[in-house]
Amino acid sequence: MEMKRTWIGLLAALPFSAIAHHGWSEYDTTRALTLTGTVAESGWEHPHGFVKLETPGKTWIVVLAPPSRMENRGLQKAAIASGMTATVEGFPNRGKPEEMRAERITVGGKTTELR
Repeated sequence: MEMKRTWIGLLAALPFSAIAHHGWSEYDTTRALTLTGTVAESGWEHPHGFVKLETPGKTWIVVLAPPSRMENRGLQKAAIASGMTATVEGFPNRGKPEEMRAERITVGGKTTELR
């Protein structure tokens, strides 16, 4: 019983975003996308960073890797600032036509593998 209470306490202490973390099955891996646009906004939060990418005719929400992974691979938060040009390669969300999951991102001439 004590173990059960410990797990419940741990779950209660987690931010909602960690509990509600989605699986990758909601992305269509049969439809690879490559998008280039201007970064309108970026976020460096857990469980995943994100970029709002303005492309011709559409603004995309691009789900990135966790910030710690991006930093470990050499991509710093400042590299994805508003106004920067970025190219992302990844897969569209099946149910949210404005969202994609990025496999890699290129900013400032440097490509970072995210997965």
